[in-house]
Amino acid sequence: MAAHRKPKQSPLGGQAVRTAATLALASAATTTLFEGSAHAEPRPTTAQVKAKVDRLYEEAEVATERYNGAKEKADEARASFDRLRDEAARRTQRLNTARDRLGAMAAAQYRSGGLDPAVRLALTSDPVEYLERAALAEKAGDRQAAAVTAVRRELGAIRQLRAESEGRLTSLREHETELRRQKAAVLDKLQAARTLLARLTAEERVRYEAATAGRDGTGGSAGAPDGTAASGGSAPVRADRSSGGERASVTAPNPRAAEAISFARAQLGKPYVWGATGPSGYDCSGLTQAAWRAAGISLPRTTYTQINAGQRVSRAQLAPGDLVFFYSGISHVGLYIGGGQMIHAPRPGAPIRVAPIDEMPFAGATRVS
Repeated sequence: MAAHRKPKQSPLGGQAVRTAATLALASAATTTLFEGSAHAEPRPTTAQVKAKVDRLYEEAEVATERYNGAKEKADEARASFDRLRDEAARRTQRLNTARDRLGAMAAAQYRSGGLDPAVRLALTSDPVEYLERAALAEKAGDRQAAAVTAVRRELGAIRQLRAESEGRLTSLREHETELRRQKAAVLDKLQAARTLLARLTAEERVRYEAATAGRDGTGGSAGAPDGTAASGGSAPVRADRSSGGERASVTAPNPRAAEAISFARAQLGKPYVWGATGPSGYDCSGLTQAAWRAAGISLPRTTYTQINAGQRVSRAQLAPGDLVFFYSGISHVGLYIGGGQMIHAPRPGAPIRVAPIDEMPFAGATRVS
């Protein structure tokens, strides 16, 4: 009986099944679409990109100054190691000379037979001649003793130099490791900034450049000098007009400050190059170091050492030629030229330019002349 029963019919017909399946797929697709839209990261605005890029450039500059400091220490360690190695080579040459002299004396003694002096006196037929020879032999003995002392002294000096050289070499390797680490940090920050900027459309890039130029206080002619400081005492130094409006001429307080400003003005328009000290490009501390070197004053390499290279002055006491520093980490420096303006190397992609000192968080100032 069971074998002859008809199969149980589905409450839905074939068409109804297909319709239900279609609706289910559509519902799933719609749900997925909404879920995907809910989780999609919104496209950042130009202002947000600029804020991120500015932060990356600031972090890159911090790493650049650390790189500069590590490079300075590595250069010093290498120079010290080279001096010790050269001194060890000179000492080794003197040691070899002393050894040769000592060997010649020993050979002469061997050839003379090395008889006891009393025996020689007993055998000689001319006591006066013997005594004269004995005096010469005593002098030769003194020279031999001095040669032995010289050999011992050079051996001790060479051992000490080698120990110092090993210490310098260890220090050099540590500084070179730090150098590579800071270089990688700089390159990572710069690459991240380039990646962000590459995502901007042409229109967004125009808005970004306009916002950046506005922050820097410069227009299209920012790279052109508006005047130079004449060499000599009270040389007038004119602020750049591209920052907006005529500014009164200011006077450098002394010939050296005038020379530093004149040098910096001659670099306007050259590119920012991280880790560079000129002449084709500079980073911020490389520019101020080169400017004051042209004026006959040697500054240390980094921002956080340059700030201690002279007398600290307040913002209200600023005079042309002063070094002005920015950010809490003292990671940026410019050369003040008066009228609230400075010459500085801003960041990658922005040339050396005149800009207002209030475009970045002011951290301090130093007078080096």
